[in-house]
Amino acid sequence: MTESLIKIPPTKSSLLRLQQQAQFLIAGHDLLERKRELLTRLVYERIDEYRALRREAETALGAAYHCLSLTHLRMGSRGIRQAALGAEPALRVNVLPHRALGVEYPAVASERLPLKPVGLLGTDASFDATRANLAEAAVLLARLGEVETALHRLMEEQRKAQKRVNALKYNIIPRYQRTIRFIRSALEEEERNALFQVKLLRERQT
Repeated sequence: MTESLIKIPPTKSSLLRLQQQAQFLIAGHDLLERKRELLTRLVYERIDEYRALRREAETALGAAYHCLSLTHLRMGSRGIRQAALGAEPALRVNVLPHRALGVEYPAVASERLPLKPVGLLGTDASFDATRANLAEAAVLLARLGEVETALHRLMEEQRKAQKRVNALKYNIIPRYQRTIRFIRSALEEEERNALFQVKLLRERQT
């Protein structure tokens, strides 16, 4: 029993200090529990978003690689490499920091740019279609990367919050409460002994 108590003198000042600290810990537990609930809700929302984006990205990549295979058949590897050297970027990507419930992760903003003609002889029409499809897939992959990173970090923070909530609920707060009860009981016993001593003194004086 005594091993699970906080080592502190059983005095009234100690009791008052422990009671204040226990109230602070209980308030902290309630805040952490609320944060854990919000993080859990965000995690489930991100999971649904991640699954939908992943399916969409896989479909877009399948279409892009199918188109690329046709271009490869018509132009060959060398022709594709030469055409790609003259092609301008078809995508603009900006990465900015973002925070949610104290969790920081990158926010990825991507947009398609108008495709400009390559201007090379021997370029097949499928080359532009491949560029467009790959750019569309890249937009989805950028968004998927943001959601996946956010999901990973939110889950990690949710696990940390859960550990802290459990530590407070099952270890730290009960230890404070046991110590408070022990000190209160010790003080009551001390008071009873003092009253008994006073009673004995009075009886001896009469």
